[in-house]
Amino acid sequence: MADTLKTALASAAFAASLALGSAGAFAQSGDLVIISGDLNAAPKAAFEKVVADFKAEYPDINVTHTANDREAHKTAIRNFLSANPPDVTEWYAGNRMAPFVNAGLFEDISDVWDDNGLNETFASTAASMTIDGKKWGVPYSYYQWGVYYREDIFEELGLSVPTTWEEFLAVCAALKENGIAPITIGTKFLWTAAGWFDYLNLRTNGYEHHMKLTAGEIPYTDASVQAAFDRWAELVEPGYFIENHATYSWQEALPFLVRGEAAMYLMGNFAVAPLREAGLTDDQLGFFQFPEITPGIPKAEDAPTDTFHIPSGAKNKENAKLFLSFLARADVLEEKNKTLGQLPPNNQSGVADDKFLKQGMEMLSGAYALAQFYDRDAPAEMAKAGMEGFQRFMIRPGDREKVLENLEKARQRIYN
Repeated sequence: MADTLKTALASAAFAASLALGSAGAFAQSGDLVIISGDLNAAPKAAFEKVVADFKAEYPDINVTHTANDREAHKTAIRNFLSANPPDVTEWYAGNRMAPFVNAGLFEDISDVWDDNGLNETFASTAASMTIDGKKWGVPYSYYQWGVYYREDIFEELGLSVPTTWEEFLAVCAALKENGIAPITIGTKFLWTAAGWFDYLNLRTNGYEHHMKLTAGEIPYTDASVQAAFDRWAELVEPGYFIENHATYSWQEALPFLVRGEAAMYLMGNFAVAPLREAGLTDDQLGFFQFPEITPGIPKAEDAPTDTFHIPSGAKNKENAKLFLSFLARADVLEEKNKTLGQLPPNNQSGVADDKFLKQGMEMLSGAYALAQFYDRDAPAEMAKAGMEGFQRFMIRPGDREKVLENLEKARQRIYN
């Protein structure tokens, strides 16, 4: 009953915004060309359902939808935005959209946000969609990162969930003293180490600093970055990560948690399904937000966010805005993300009846801002250099100064 009422209210609010706002001027006939960027079964099915529902509500609009492979889309978008842009295209939030915004290839859609109240209902993702005070896309899905841990082991050892860095270090020390590796990780494919850098820097220096760093505006040799590495060293040097982690993928690091040989894993929510499949129950597995490091810094989270945008060269911009307004509705995003097994960025949407999705929705809805993960927030060449350096530091912490010097050289070369 509550879900039905929520859907009815969301639909009524959307209808009112169309009637009262400038959205009422949207064309409701003509063409709409959409290019999405994921051929995997669940994402493809979820978006095709959105398109079908939109066509059912607006039968006079002729919708053409093409789905690209995710990796192919990353290359193709650089060509079609300039040569033959669609009316709507899929992409990513934060610094990943910045080059297209700065090149004048994405349309300012602040009016879509204003007309549909998205600054309130999409409050957690607003910062990651904003450049120069304007909104450049609509997010449709994200998922949380945080620390998944063996709740039963914590209970057995009398450990509480840490909320501060000092408490986190104390938990790590207690676990190691009891013969349990505090943290599992597999850095074979590098990006998992970037998750640690993201959180250590976000919690040490804050979201604005992290965005400036990944945008190339802060030297990697700066004292602020050194401070984040100081905290990292407090985990690496005492041996709080599993041994030989560079030989494991993220999946190959999961059994350490399953067998109870390690107690914590900083990872995205996509790790839950394989952990359950491996036999962990929801009574054994818990989740907590990465703890505070610098007191008073608002907590930003890593939450990779998938988005849709209107190219500035689109031929049918009014229909494109109508589609993004439809996509942003609470009921539409709720249904889409239940199919995806992820979280809807609209804080009026419901989530699947899942312990971790509910915890993630609560955490992200209250987040100060959302980072997109290091390899999305930084340019590809800088991300590669950064992640190689992070892994090297985790293997050989004595190489820290050389790592940071190399990253600074890369920053100067890449951004200039």
